Amino acid sequence: MVLVPFFQGCVKLLALPIYVLSFLGYWDSICKRVFPYFISKFSKRYNQKLHKEKELLFSNLEEFTGSSGELTLLEIGAGSGANFQFYPPGCQVTCTDPNPNFQKYLHQSMAENQHLQFERFIVASGEDLHQVPDSSVDVVVCTLVLCSVASVPAVLKEVLRILRRGGAFYFMEHVAADRSSWGYFWQQIYDPTWKYLGDGCSLIRETWKDLENGQFSELKLRHINAPLNWTPTRPHILGYAVK
Repeated sequence: MVLVPFFQGCVKLLALPIYVLSFLGYWDSICKRVFPYFISKFSKRYNQKLHKEKELLFSNLEEFTGSSGELTLLEIGAGSGANFQFYPPGCQVTCTDPNPNFQKYLHQSMAENQHLQFERFIVASGEDLHQVPDSSVDVVVCTLVLCSVASVPAVLKEVLRILRRGGAFYFMEHVAADRSSWGYFWQQIYDPTWKYLGDGCSLIRETWKDLENGQFSELKLRHINAPLNWTPTRPHILGYAVK
């Protein structure tokens, strides 16, 4: 559609300073430093809006506790620790994130959630978790992360590697709207600039297809429209997949 490139150009023009900074090689380092602050603020509002959905999503986490009797959980892209309040008491949590600047906010969340046992923070992308042994965790969690990784299949491959057999992968992600909808039309327009503002975040990923093609033994997935009015991130998927 000819209108999409035109409106994309209009949005790019409005965000011209960001494109200039990116061209000069400055934007990435600025974004890496500033992005954690905005995410820590956004996460609080997001949790308020989707508290019931998150509470329901994580309500059966303890069912996947392994033979040790203690639930071991690894979170990919833990960010500012927005999910900690939904984890059960005594849960042993390992956090990973490719951006080390999140540690300040992560430590604040750890202090506020002393019902958990925090193991360690690993600076790593979801596509490369080589520091985590095979079949070593009961649960892997990933929320609002698969939209910005370089390769969703590569992340899912790592998830399957580190999960023990019978373990579960929990996810909650914003995704592309129906391709015939006005929502998708606007997502296409915002997407090129959104990736700069959101540290690589894409609005038009059909992440459910990667999950359906993943080699999980069971997949529980549902689509919802999140109560995030006037944003292009309303379409969501959430659920869990069992190894």
